Amino acid sequence: MASTFPKITNFRFLKLAPPQILVLSFAAVIIIGTLLLMLPVASVSGLPLNFMDALFTATSAACVTGLAVVDTGTYFTGFGQAVILVLIQIGGLGFMTMATLFALVFKRRISLRDRLILQEAMNQSSMEGIVRLIRKVLIYSLIIEAAGSLLLSIRFAVDMPPVRALYYGLFHAVSMFNNAGFDLFGGYYNSLTDYVGDPGINLVVMFLIVSGGIGFIVMSDLVEFRRKRRLSLHSKVVLSMTAGLVLTGALVIFIFEFTNARTLGPLNLGSKIWASLFQSVAPRTAGANTLELPGMRQATQFFIVILMFIGASPGSTGGGIKTTTFTLMIGAVISMLRGREDIVLFRYRLAQERVFKALTITLLALLLIVSVSMMLSTTEELPFLILLFETTSAFANVGLSLEMTPELTGAGKILICLTMFAGRLGLLTLAYALGPKQGKPLYKYPEGKMIIG
Repeated sequence: MASTFPKITNFRFLKLAPPQILVLSFAAVIIIGTLLLMLPVASVSGLPLNFMDALFTATSAACVTGLAVVDTGTYFTGFGQAVILVLIQIGGLGFMTMATLFALVFKRRISLRDRLILQEAMNQSSMEGIVRLIRKVLIYSLIIEAAGSLLLSIRFAVDMPPVRALYYGLFHAVSMFNNAGFDLFGGYYNSLTDYVGDPGINLVVMFLIVSGGIGFIVMSDLVEFRRKRRLSLHSKVVLSMTAGLVLTGALVIFIFEFTNARTLGPLNLGSKIWASLFQSVAPRTAGANTLELPGMRQATQFFIVILMFIGASPGSTGGGIKTTTFTLMIGAVISMLRGREDIVLFRYRLAQERVFKALTITLLALLLIVSVSMMLSTTEELPFLILLFETTSAFANVGLSLEMTPELTGAGKILICLTMFAGRLGLLTLAYALGPKQGKPLYKYPEGKMIIG
């Protein structure tokens, strides 16, 4: 695809486009986080964490993934956990969003260069109203995180001292809203399994995950619905697809795992429903779990891979190919089967260029996941489904794992780090950053014919 991003002069001899600035700034955040996590004060033992594990943890936090090679709750001190929390917040809201926050606080003017980078970071088609959108992003995020923190703290206070409950409430509210999946309960795969049938924890955490996953544009539309009395096409598609995926996912998990003695089997009906709903929401793309994923049937594990691949929505804290891309691909298939040229959603006809973009994103994502899974199969002695699960989780910035992450080899950790990085920044952004080129006009080429299908 052609890149139309203007060049921006940051240094005297260096010209960078917005995607390149995003890639470099994000990499810089990860490197700083890595160095901080390597400090002796960051670990309970007082010994510095080795570079590879620190890099993996910092990448996972900044990419709001949640995959971990050391246990967050028991390995890191309060300082180390604070570093992870800051990386999660920066990664979830975006580096440029946080930079804009400081610019607004100190009343600094937002330059044209900054607006161009923000436009790319927020995946917007124009710069119009971009600073206003950033303000809304910051306000909505702080309000939702504060409310989630308060509610979780009240519930955790039943099981732990008040100060610890406040800290746990804050950490998990920020982690879940940003779809990071990091937790402090100890163990690599325990997460929220102790609260599998707890309505309060389930409702609050699912609300945080969905709020962060639907995107800030949709959030703004919902807030202003009473005044405008209408929703944009984007919001309609996101909300309908999100609801459809959550309900379908919950039903499939409920059916597949109903008699599984390692997951839903021992639970009562109410807990079964809560667990099914939670495990349908979490793969999109939070990384928390109330059921032990390694104990699930292979059919359920593969279904979760599909949910992770679809992911959250554009302009959100989540990853994946996004619900709008998936909807567009389904719409294209239906239109082709019906013999129609146009894709129509909610009585809106979608431009062909959007179909091409959706197809490009989907194929690039599939190519990346398949390639990394194949490479991992040469470095890790594990079944292919586990490798595919781990790779998809890394690409979609989910953080769910099947007993693999702590056992990764050095080469495997590097592959997963690169996959998390690519998934968070977006494949098209990376493609533009690595070599933006102007496309050639199509009219120079004669029309060709070939048989399809």
